Amino acid sequence: NVFFCLWLSCLHAVGWRVVKHCNTNLQRGECKECEAETYSSYHNDQTSCEPCTSCSHPNANLEVVEHCTPASDAKCGCKKDHYCVTAEESCKLCHPCKTCDGPENIKEPCTGHSNTVCKEIREGGNTGRIIAVVIIPVVAAAAVMVGVFIWKKRTFSRQRQGQLPNDVEMQLLYDKDLQPYLPDIAEAMGWKDMKYVAIRSKIPMTAIESCQLDHPHDSKEQTVKLLMIWVEKQGSDAAKNLLEILQRSGKRRKAENVKDILSRG
Repeated sequence: NVFFCLWLSCLHAVGWRVVKHCNTNLQRGECKECEAETYSSYHNDQTSCEPCTSCSHPNANLEVVEHCTPASDAKCGCKKDHYCVTAEESCKLCHPCKTCDGPENIKEPCTGHSNTVCKEIREGGNTGRIIAVVIIPVVAAAAVMVGVFIWKKRTFSRQRQGQLPNDVEMQLLYDKDLQPYLPDIAEAMGWKDMKYVAIRSKIPMTAIESCQLDHPHDSKEQTVKLLMIWVEKQGSDAAKNLLEILQRSGKRRKAENVKDILSRG
């Protein structure tokens, strides 16, 4: 009788779920096909189907390779000019492909699961090109760093002499680019407070959860990834908004730690 009852259930079909099980009186069970955005890819007697995988996570650079059906889950792949670092059939996060200096310098093109490999430039005729591409930007960057150093030195001197009011000092911190400080800020804040700031700033929960999925056993990397997403959304106001959210939320100690990090220069 038990085997006959099982035969009357939905065990014989994928893409279906049980609405009502058969009972000991051998009354036939009722089955129903999985609803939209759900699936069941194996024989079962479950009353619910699995939710389909979403390929629309923010900043994940994914697109649908195979749409979800009642009998199979969706499969995600990388958008054009992006690649996935995992060998899994369905990817969860894709990175931009590396670009070489012209198509002729591509040794191996970017694929969905491997980055671009560029040729090594060894020809003597490219010396001038190397100088233009590498040396000149380095010299320019050095000149900018010297200028910034002089400006900061003068600013610090004026601060010590009491010539700058507090609001000007705060504006100097607000104008900081957070990118060079991301690892230190992430370590000072921790995942719990960074998640709180992200939620207060209306970062989608899918983006927050993707940071945890990408680094399931490393809370520091989770925090750095979420902070990068948050800074990208905030733009030039990132430092100002971060300090203000921490202050308004009563997390003054964390705000002071961030200030100390930004003040190191």
